[in-house]
Amino acid sequence: MRTLYNILFLVFFALSSPYYFWRMQRRGNWRAGFGQRFALYDAPVKQALTNRHVLWLHAVSVGEVNLCTQLIHALETRVPNVKIIVSCTTTTGMAELRRRLPTRITKIYYPVDRRKFVRRALATINPLAIILVEAEIWPNFLWRAKDLDIPVFLANARLSDRSYPRYKRFAILFRPLFRAFAGVGCQSEADAARLRAVGCREAAVQVVGNLKFDAAQLTERSTLDVRGLLQQLGVPADAPVLVAGSTHDGEEILLADIARRLREKFPNLFLILVPRHFERARDVAQKLKQRGVKFAFRSEIFGHTQFPPGELDCLLVNSTGELKFFYEPATVVFVGKSLTAFGGQNPIEPAALGKPIVFGPNMQNFADVTRAFLHKEAAVQVKNSGDLERVLGGLLADAPRRAALGHAARELVGENLGAVERTVAMILPHLERQGILVVKNK
Repeated sequence: MRTLYNILFLVFFALSSPYYFWRMQRRGNWRAGFGQRFALYDAPVKQALTNRHVLWLHAVSVGEVNLCTQLIHALETRVPNVKIIVSCTTTTGMAELRRRLPTRITKIYYPVDRRKFVRRALATINPLAIILVEAEIWPNFLWRAKDLDIPVFLANARLSDRSYPRYKRFAILFRPLFRAFAGVGCQSEADAARLRAVGCREAAVQVVGNLKFDAAQLTERSTLDVRGLLQQLGVPADAPVLVAGSTHDGEEILLADIARRLREKFPNLFLILVPRHFERARDVAQKLKQRGVKFAFRSEIFGHTQFPPGELDCLLVNSTGELKFFYEPATVVFVGKSLTAFGGQNPIEPAALGKPIVFGPNMQNFADVTRAFLHKEAAVQVKNSGDLERVLGGLLADAPRRAALGHAARELVGENLGAVERTVAMILPHLERQGILVVKNK
């Protein structure tokens, strides 16, 4: 099985490489640390790991980095003698790691899942344990960890409606990999049942809750004064602000068209568009120009820039890691990837701020969270763009309704805190058995 996988992986890697190189080039900053993807580490990385007990955490991209940050903060206080190294896959994820974590935390790129690279990575890092945060399952990496008797944990584990049938279909490959996990911290009972069905051991699976609720509570000092920025853009202090977060292709134009029509009733309505992938901003800008939308790029707003009132309709955010700060002045929030794309994005961050939230019908990646929001009447789900326009117009005109939604959303977040501590509690006994000093909670 391993031989067959490696043959097929090399074929797939060769065929898909041009596409992935194009994506990295488009996102920028891909040269820095590029060799790490092939487990080629420079002297500073190696020196940081020398004669240290190492704990390796992996977060794929920006969303997982937010969760990883929470885990690292909790683990550092409990295992102070352990060196923490964290990896990611994307350049945007790496930018977030560097921005959010201190220099004492070593940051690297995750190795390509070729046997040679994985062996070299694990030989260099030699971790006591590995924690995968909502990560993809890469066979060579997990096989080698098992061969070296390194415990591997899944944090914030879930199986989507898309991935679950695939893992079951290829059970001959994936069942032994899932069975090898030392601990699996699941978001819900439904996820736990799915993970057991694909091979995870009963004793390894624990329902700890969703780390995203804890991550939304992160009190990070912002260097960005969003209200001051809106003032520079000429937006009146009492103007309603519609924030569309983590949008995907097609949603930005729909929101721009809806906002234009809603301005007939709400003349000062200002739209903030935050595409999920910042590199799409130029394409979005072209489409906005074709529709006559007056907008400015976030990156082009400097300290002394001042626009006359009413000159702009929209701010197009072409930066990463700032979405949560743009939620703060929102009158209403639309959660992207839920109308024209599949899966949905995270509604918990605006909920923690007590914002009224609207999302489309496609929230499959947050199914349990969505059900909880709807059950508590803490968000509104729409069926299509026409429904979205009607709901947004109604909320903009109804301050008590907005306040009720926001209050229920904030309460829901508060009721679901604690997943980080439960995840840490799952991992610590394994480290303690390896002789690592664990500081007990007071």
